[in-house]
Amino acid sequence: MSAAPRFPFSAVVGHDDLRLALLLNAVHPRVGGVLVRGEKGTAKSTVVRALASLLPALDVVDGCRFGCDPAAPDAQCPDAPHGDTATRRPAQLVELPVGATEDRLIGSLDLERALTEGVRAFQPGLLAGAHRGVLYVDEVNLLHDHLVDLLLDAAAMGRAHVERDGVSVSHAASFLLVGTMNPEEGELRPQLLDRFGLTVQVAASRDVATRTEVIRRRLAFEADPEGFAAQWADADAELAEHIRAARDRVDAVVLPGSELRRISALCAAFDVDGMRADLVLARTAVAHAAWRGADAVAEEDVEAAARLALPHRRRRDPFDEPGMAEDQLQQALSDAAEQAEDQPPEDPDDDPDGGPDGGPGGGGEPQDEPTGPTGGGGGEQDQPSGGDSERAPVGAGPSFRARLLEVPGLGEGAPGRRSRARSRSGRTTRATTTGGHGLHVTATLAAAAPHQAVRGRTGPGLVLRNEDVRRSLREGREGNLVLFAVDASGSMAARDRMNAVSGAVLSLLRDAYQRRDKVGVITFRGNAAEVALPPTSSVDIAAARLRRLRTGGRTPLADGLLRTKQVIQTESTRDPQRRPLVVLLTDGKATVGVQGSGTKQAVDDAVRAAGVLASTGTASVVVDCENGPVQLGLANQLATALGGPSLKLEELSAEHVAGVVRAVSGGSGLAA
Repeated sequence: MSAAPRFPFSAVVGHDDLRLALLLNAVHPRVGGVLVRGEKGTAKSTVVRALASLLPALDVVDGCRFGCDPAAPDAQCPDAPHGDTATRRPAQLVELPVGATEDRLIGSLDLERALTEGVRAFQPGLLAGAHRGVLYVDEVNLLHDHLVDLLLDAAAMGRAHVERDGVSVSHAASFLLVGTMNPEEGELRPQLLDRFGLTVQVAASRDVATRTEVIRRRLAFEADPEGFAAQWADADAELAEHIRAARDRVDAVVLPGSELRRISALCAAFDVDGMRADLVLARTAVAHAAWRGADAVAEEDVEAAARLALPHRRRRDPFDEPGMAEDQLQQALSDAAEQAEDQPPEDPDDDPDGGPDGGPGGGGEPQDEPTGPTGGGGGEQDQPSGGDSERAPVGAGPSFRARLLEVPGLGEGAPGRRSRARSRSGRTTRATTTGGHGLHVTATLAAAAPHQAVRGRTGPGLVLRNEDVRRSLREGREGNLVLFAVDASGSMAARDRMNAVSGAVLSLLRDAYQRRDKVGVITFRGNAAEVALPPTSSVDIAAARLRRLRTGGRTPLADGLLRTKQVIQTESTRDPQRRPLVVLLTDGKATVGVQGSGTKQAVDDAVRAAGVLASTGTASVVVDCENGPVQLGLANQLATALGGPSLKLEELSAEHVAGVVRAVSGGSGLAA
């Protein structure tokens, strides 16, 4: 039975940048792939899947599981030596699911042959299937970090290396890598963004005529997929021929020295890290020239390439706005033109593809730079806590590299980098007969080996029983739900103090971004607490809400803690495996109780509310924001009731602490 037709590439309405980026990668695969960012429902997956039908068919060695080219077979192919026969097949589009394991991606020991024939044989993974085709990763921002690293290493080197389970294999893995993501569900780390050649931001059109045509074509396709595909078959065939012709031409396209200097000047103007941007920009410009049928790269090719290759590389911090302003690009192009006109002696051997591609470039975690405006002077006095007047939003103080706040125990949550957790893909800690993830080969063989004589083994394979099977217990890291409960009342409203608190929360948000947490923000001031940000994986939204934080009024601390408990209970039904961590930033001076009582009763109510929150088993950290010569130590009382540690603001910085701090009664763990 033939596969159902895909939506035709030529029938896609709009998304010009996305289509161009995909086509340029099809022309010159060494551009490095495409990352497609966009809101849900913008046809990202539809466009990517439609591309595969445009790629030229391939000649492959008959019987080779790794898709070797008969004209230039891989000398290290595990299926070598190859025969002389070849077969022709369409280019493959291989989809990598978010829940894939490392074995599924890169391949592993062929267990069936190992256990029945007693031989070590390699079972290819998805990278082998994607060789000379397209590897598509939907929701790439939700993929395990270690899988993303393996994937991008293979894409950069054009080879996959497997060293595991007694198998040592290297095979060709050259593919067009395409990832799609919804930024609302979380961002990729900057060093991973840099590994994608091009990036495109897509959004639904606000033009009524365009939206109408999108719906019309989609409904027509759903009503008659084969008939609709036939209507666009000629247009797709023309595009496919255009790709083939551009591929044949791309190696002959000349990159003049003036345009090479323009490329270098552009990358320098945008202050990108490393040299990968220059290489990608050069290759993309060459591909664009080949696509339009030119023999040499011109300024228009460099400009088109810059729009696709630079926006994600100038984003140095998770709180920077993505994209690139048009006036900024035009100014950079104007400045680069002056340098391009300079004529230093040219090296006739210059070739942007002749040098090494290099390893992961521009790497490292985001630099610790201040985010948001720096706060003003610190001459204001604390507002009396009994008042309800409101102050304008305050700025954020300097940020810093935050220490690790860790939920104690061993979880089973979402992939991440914060707390210890049982994992499908972490390091193997031991073998077990129950539970676990994946077969523990060595332990299984060791359990079966002593019984082979009794079981009457005669051949090379082992005779196995169910009781021999051992599974791997693995331990990795998980992402958590980190809820920031921020005291924004009058007792905290001195501008310099709130500047410091805002800077600390921004630093913790950046840390949550790097560790792939979900975050939420609860603020309390006046008469009640407010959920300023429901739990989300988009920490840049959290940062924007925090910068608009208003302060002043009384301190409903008990209500803040009870509201935090409600948010945790609600979120636990949606995401039950994600363990919560509460970070409470307050000076502990409560003035509004559960029943609107006086100050002493309000403090007692806050302590009782802390006990209620602690009874849910939630890990908590109290950040004591009290300062001045006279300190009441109320935040420490809250920490005791919550069963977690209490830290001063300055202790949140990794540079100011060392070692490991643990709560006395099994509360939250903190590590430098």
